[in-house]
Amino acid sequence: MDKIETSPALTPRTKLIILCGCLIALLAFGPRSAMGFFQQPILDATGWGSATFGLAIAIQNLAWGIGQPIFGALADRYGAYKSLAAGGLIYALGLYLMGTADAPIWLHIGGGVLVGLGVAAGSFGIILSVFARNVQPEQRSFVFGMGTAAGSAGMFLFSPLSVKLIENYGWSNSLLYMSALMLIIPLLAIPLRGNAKSGSVTIENMNQTIADALREALGHKSFLLLTSGFFVCGFQVAFITAHFPKYIADLGLDISIGGLTVAAWAIALIGLFNIFGSLASGILGQKYSKPMMLSYLYIGRSIVTTAFLLLPQTPTSIIIYSIIMGILWLSTVAPTNALVAIMFGTRHLGMLGGLVFFSHQIGSFLGVYFGGYLRDIYGSYDVVWWLGVALGIVAAIIHWPIKEEAIKRPITA
Repeated sequence: MDKIETSPALTPRTKLIILCGCLIALLAFGPRSAMGFFQQPILDATGWGSATFGLAIAIQNLAWGIGQPIFGALADRYGAYKSLAAGGLIYALGLYLMGTADAPIWLHIGGGVLVGLGVAAGSFGIILSVFARNVQPEQRSFVFGMGTAAGSAGMFLFSPLSVKLIENYGWSNSLLYMSALMLIIPLLAIPLRGNAKSGSVTIENMNQTIADALREALGHKSFLLLTSGFFVCGFQVAFITAHFPKYIADLGLDISIGGLTVAAWAIALIGLFNIFGSLASGILGQKYSKPMMLSYLYIGRSIVTTAFLLLPQTPTSIIIYSIIMGILWLSTVAPTNALVAIMFGTRHLGMLGGLVFFSHQIGSFLGVYFGGYLRDIYGSYDVVWWLGVALGIVAAIIHWPIKEEAIKRPITA
């Protein structure tokens, strides 16, 4: 194995950018990862069905996916601060409307459209593109892992927080409190101001237009394979985030352990262990083939889920599954974004990374919606679980031929 050269030390300004970016990722990913805990309280209070709630979260994921490349392109051109600040405000409004919803339409607009757009304007894609423009290429994989780990920390913190808030203040007030927290994001975004031309790292292909960048990416085989594979990641993680608490309740296993329910422990442990998984993914991505890493991650998810479904399901097996799945959870994000940066550089990384993520969110939409829809039809989540297993195998195959190299561009005079 070739020895990796020592990277230059990060400047104080770059460290501040990374710190604030990680805190934004923590806040942005926290509430939306805790949506599953609100399903039963909302249904009990309103009498709506699982499909109604599932549609709201499915719309949320789709809005997130549609908004990601748009806000990414705007951040590349006009500055990340404007996008991140807008994201915090939209996110806060969405949670407020969700918390005060008295009809499904407001649940779908608030918890669906607005929360989705808020996350799109203020989460991974834009934050990681800012990181990429301020650290050296050999540092990107690890820094991307840090940003992803911060999002996982939000999942870990907001799972027990949401449960306790709901227990003490009810689901409506809990959403209003989290809405207020999102107003911190515009303040944290101040150090991340600047667009694609203002980073501290030299950017290639600076004069490339958005149309040329899209044409180049959509004609690149490895980019298309990467985009297709990320669809599966969205399907798997969104289904579990939205429906795992309900699935555990259906099994009659949502008992209290140490003051928290099994479902709360499950989601919290996924977030906790993905902190380690994301950091490990970032470190390993600096040394080993990123496409091969992604193949192993997807096949690992399918193996672990198959074992979980076939073995006796108990509180212990749920905890073990959550720990292992947590390690594999968002470990795909760092190598996926790093591959986009390797292929095309950082000039349009916010937009192109957002385009890959759009595929992820189409998968999320389908995983969340069909999770609720099929459960209402069959009274069980089994069909969706096994579909996720099959898709994991497909994703492992898709990533195998991806080439980890920069696109060859003609040399201009």
